[in-house]
Amino acid sequence: MKKILSAIFALYLLVPAAHAQKGEYKMQPAIGISFFLNDFATPDRIRTTSLSQVLADKKFAKMKQMAPGLSISYFKGLADHVDFVGSLGGSFVSYPMPGRSFSDNFLLEASAQVNLKMTTEQYWIQPYIIAGVAGHKYRSYYGATLPLGLGMKINFFDEAHLIISSTYRVPVTTETANYSFQHSIGIAGSILKKKINQ
Repeated sequence: MKKILSAIFALYLLVPAAHAQKGEYKMQPAIGISFFLNDFATPDRIRTTSLSQVLADKKFAKMKQMAPGLSISYFKGLADHVDFVGSLGGSFVSYPMPGRSFSDNFLLEASAQVNLKMTTEQYWIQPYIIAGVAGHKYRSYYGATLPLGLGMKINFFDEAHLIISSTYRVPVTTETANYSFQHSIGIAGSILKKKINQ
């Protein structure tokens, strides 16, 4: 599965390469703030039963079972169809590390990801695929995950953006990280004016 995903990712990066020289529709650098919810319950139910069972029984976690948090992000277009996003976020959670039990503590997380967009900045609505890496600190423990997911960006005249995303976080450090969903909604504003081609 990893080889297939790597091949698809590599092929996708080749697609915009032919158009990247123009750079007419790259996202301008932007700063954003997001509200997010960490969901550890749903992935646990999926792994102990199955996705089809969770769907059939409608056992997705309720909002009150998720831990809210805030993050700040930096966005920059690398190519017409590829954006880089670096984020720093924090929340108070009872992190379910394997073999350990905690009460609520502060979870600090930093992530770097690429958004592989179906459309360019030329369009108002831009659905995208998310792939990245993330590291976190919880109490005295450090961990790493791979955020994979889907998102959508609504572009308002290349100056402001509404961003909605959902990622499934796969643990890399299995002793200090766990599977989770992170759902977020936020806004971002461009920090540079777009150059207009004559």
